[in-house]
Amino acid sequence: MFQVLVFVYENYWRGDACPEPEQLGRKLSAVGFEQEEIREALIWLDDLRRATMPVNPAAAEGGTHYDTVIAASPESLRVYSVAEQDHLGAECLGFLSFLSSAGILSPQLLEIVIDRAMAARGGPVAADELKIIVLMVYWSSGLEPDSLVLDELCDDTHARVAH
Repeated sequence: MFQVLVFVYENYWRGDACPEPEQLGRKLSAVGFEQEEIREALIWLDDLRRATMPVNPAAAEGGTHYDTVIAASPESLRVYSVAEQDHLGAECLGFLSFLSSAGILSPQLLEIVIDRAMAARGGPVAADELKIIVLMVYWSSGLEPDSLVLDELCDDTHARVAH
């Protein structure tokens, strides 16, 4: 599924530029993705679109469903459930903590990232997969991450040399 998401991100630079699911599915099939992978990615993208959609476009300019549901105070602390801890793993939880404390992910976007990460099938989410999820949340929200953030999300950390 993540290869499909990367393809969508690279070919449609904004969520609103992405074609309707049927047309996108045909394009993904023509490119050579497996039908099961396409189906899973289309469901995941549709749920992402709904999560980042404004509640009332006239009243909530730029806001999402989460904006009206979650109003975190600056002193609040996000406690992860056992299921979230198991599915995300220590590395991803640490990365989410870093993104939140650096102000890169607002509490609303953090909840969407967690929701979409929990929707990913399989074992614990890998750090690279979580980075794709964060990029897709920004993409679907119509937000553009800062260039340093984008570099961090797209950088291959395995090629880095420790000093």
